[in-house]
Amino acid sequence: MKQYLEAGKIVNTHALAGAVKIMPWSDGPEFLKGFSRVFMDGKEYQVVSASIQKGFVLMKFAGIDHVEDAMRLRDRIVYINRDDVKLPEGRYFVQDIVGMKVYDLRQKREIGTLRDVLNLPAGDVYVVQNGTAEYLIPANPVFIKEIDPAGQIITVETIKGMADDE
Repeated sequence: MKQYLEAGKIVNTHALAGAVKIMPWSDGPEFLKGFSRVFMDGKEYQVVSASIQKGFVLMKFAGIDHVEDAMRLRDRIVYINRDDVKLPEGRYFVQDIVGMKVYDLRQKREIGTLRDVLNLPAGDVYVVQNGTAEYLIPANPVFIKEIDPAGQIITVETIKGMADDE
């Protein structure tokens, strides 16, 4: 498992005092706003302030005090340290589950590999790929029965037509 996890991308500057506008890649901007430090290009940045505006995180870092300094950070990926997060039981970082094999209880067989997790307004959807076939499975306890990080397998129970090959 990676120690540093992608959490968002700096898409622009904000105001003249060196703040940046970050597009969060997490459950929401509230999650990213709660960090006192982030990392970019292997360097730690202390967060002086953070707020949310229209789904983006506006973040000000110590030592970045002018818009020109902030402009140099544009398009950089923002990382968080795994040790700075305590996930609730049964929650996982997307980066930790992508690549896991997916086994379907209904079909009693492996149906593919988790390739992506789409964050849609109605909820997350797992993208499972098997060769050229692609299946979309809602990340809901009705369908997702178990995630086993040690065994690197996700157990699902699909309904007819959801992940059938025929």
